[in-house]
Amino acid sequence: MRTSLFALALGFGMIALPSLAQAPKPPVTFTAEQDHQNMMDQLHITSLRPGPSGDESAPNAANTDEAKANPYPDWPDILTLKNGRKVTTADDWWKLRRPEIVEDFEREVIGRQPADTPKVTWAVAASEMEFVNFKPVMVTKLVGHVDNSAYPLIDVNIDMMLILPADAAKKPVPVLIMFNWGPPRFPAPMQPQPADMARINAALKAELVARDPGLADVFASHPAYDLVVAAPFPPPPGSGPDERIQQLLADGWGVAVMDPTSVQADNGAGLTRGIIGLVNEGQPRKPDDWGALRAWGWGASRVLDYLATRPEVDAKHVGIEGVSRYGKAALVTMDFDQRFAFVLVGSSGEGGAKPHRRNFGEAVESLTGTGEYHWMAGNFLKYGGPKTPGDLPVDSHELIALAAPRPTFISYGVPEKGDARWLDQQGSYMATVAAGRVWTLLGAKDLGVGNDYKTVKMPPVLNGLLDGQLAWRQHDGGHTDAPNMKSFILWADRQMGRASQIK
Repeated sequence: MRTSLFALALGFGMIALPSLAQAPKPPVTFTAEQDHQNMMDQLHITSLRPGPSGDESAPNAANTDEAKANPYPDWPDILTLKNGRKVTTADDWWKLRRPEIVEDFEREVIGRQPADTPKVTWAVAASEMEFVNFKPVMVTKLVGHVDNSAYPLIDVNIDMMLILPADAAKKPVPVLIMFNWGPPRFPAPMQPQPADMARINAALKAELVARDPGLADVFASHPAYDLVVAAPFPPPPGSGPDERIQQLLADGWGVAVMDPTSVQADNGAGLTRGIIGLVNEGQPRKPDDWGALRAWGWGASRVLDYLATRPEVDAKHVGIEGVSRYGKAALVTMDFDQRFAFVLVGSSGEGGAKPHRRNFGEAVESLTGTGEYHWMAGNFLKYGGPKTPGDLPVDSHELIALAAPRPTFISYGVPEKGDARWLDQQGSYMATVAAGRVWTLLGAKDLGVGNDYKTVKMPPVLNGLLDGQLAWRQHDGGHTDAPNMKSFILWADRQMGRASQIK
């Protein structure tokens, strides 16, 4: 049989066949509106009810009349199984009731985290010794690279700053992971020595004169002028690091400051990017896929993975903190990762501690429009139309209860200072009271005011309920948890049996 020239050439490697592996499809690029419509189409929803306005003078202002606030007064019973049987033991909670609640939240509210998510490899970007209020601390900027070998077209890198007391190597310290609004910064960067500052200024002036020789006369006329001036030390009041970080460090804690948006963008257009887009290979979500709240929590868990490798960290006492949307995310993080020891939930509102069934301030419809739907599972859109909040199988008291019996601190401020009524402080207190039944069942202590959520009234501002593993305190500030940080630290120290170093 005669061998063809093509076969001979192929045998000697003279002809290369095209690779059988196909290049990955590029990620879909949607606007938030387009992605939102895509989910509506998947759910066969043609319209949604508009959300109320946060402007109390607007024609469609959110309700702030307590008499109209409870159209669905009967919430899902936190300790009754779907088959109607009452939950009376801790074993029933862990094996039967808690899994039911988790399933409902994952399917209908916050979405399912994929069972197999990519690994994260942490690398040090920079590190230095600093002084915060004259206390020496080691500050390390870290980047967590998410393995994208399965889909190289999306790159995810988690930004985190770890701040540890310089003496943490002698005795491991508790750490609070804080969701930060933007990339974390070095809290008190070390400044170059005066001689080095002079060299820097001389080099900058020489470079500028080389570009524009006329500047030589300007610099000669102003010989004392420096282009770069060292920051004053000690820094003036209010110019140093976040006061909450200062308080934590003063008490001997460590702090891990994380940028959630480095994990997942805070908008609907980003849902085909970030960690959600990476695991979906750039394609739109399915209705029960995870939303941003769950993705941010996944990122915090990867930070905890890293902290557990550091001998300076007491990995059994790592907590999570966040305010507003990140308060929602902090609670979700605590619920779905049992390794977290405590949580500070700041002004979380709808989707956090506020009950969905309450008609007060922010509403379910506020989270189903194009501005905030990306926080939630796609299935959640159904409850902004055609279904109602009363059709939800779960509510916020159960979201809080998933943290039990671990220490959980619910924090709010006052409307007069900017923690708007929109957040429904009263409703969030009701949900915290209702959740307490699970702490009690599991042998821990709740708020100590009973569990009748229908009749309870908030305690006076600054009158914290801090004797148990479930805690509540309304401070007299605005949309922040900073005024509650000291109370949180003292409370958390007691939970750990740790002597506080602040008064």
